[in-house]
Amino acid sequence: MMKTIPKDKQLILFDGVCNLCNNSVLYVIKRDKKNKFLFAPLQSEIGEHLIKKFDVDTSKVDSIILYNPSKDSITYKSLAALNVAKHLGFPTNLLVVFYIIPNVIRNWVYDFIARNRYKWFGRKDACMIPTPELKAKFID
Repeated sequence: MMKTIPKDKQLILFDGVCNLCNNSVLYVIKRDKKNKFLFAPLQSEIGEHLIKKFDVDTSKVDSIILYNPSKDSITYKSLAALNVAKHLGFPTNLLVVFYIIPNVIRNWVYDFIARNRYKWFGRKDACMIPTPELKAKFID
């Protein structure tokens, strides 16, 4: 059964075997001063549940999905990344300036990086295991 996510939080689903994605999660955790985000791998039970619920085509979206339980909605790719960045402190929150770039262009760049992420940054054999200090930020 899927765990409930508090309405004041948002869940970031990420590729659990991607080094770039794992480093991005650690980056967000370090800068999430308002404790806004929880995390789970796309490959987890909750990840698979949300992918099925929102009928996400994982052949087209395989990197980041942001679930907002208060709206029961998801965003993905560049929009999800910008929606996360706006909640982080300065200077990361300045990335919101990229909202002015049309979504189709932002996602083209996002997809280019996503397609090459394993080649450029490598991959793990299994999903990251959070340290005991970080465990509370993850839903399994």
